[in-house]
Amino acid sequence: MAMVKSAAFQAISTSPVKAPEGSGQVIPKNYPNYKVIVLNDEVNTFDHVSQCLMKYIPGMTSDRAWELTNQIHYEGQAVVWVGPQEQAELYHQQLSRAGLTMAPLEAA
Repeated sequence: MAMVKSAAFQAISTSPVKAPEGSGQVIPKNYPNYKVIVLNDEVNTFDHVSQCLMKYIPGMTSDRAWELTNQIHYEGQAVVWVGPQEQAELYHQQLSRAGLTMAPLEAA
């Protein structure tokens, strides 16, 4: 099962790029990943931030959510997810709609 998922992800995250003139080869080029960054603010509680991370970021554990929430609070921001642009846009939008203060998406 993991092999199928990995292969599917590989297919989604690459696009064909033509090799140098005359070689006739196609070399896959990876699409860039994007970082979803949550910023510290004076509005959201630790609990709210942690709950939002667990709700909207796939695979987010309670322990990891608290680590990131502390990083957001003490360091001013944290990268909470990195991956393909379309998913990054979705998670960014969901967290923003939940009231978290978000940095613009940036390429990783």
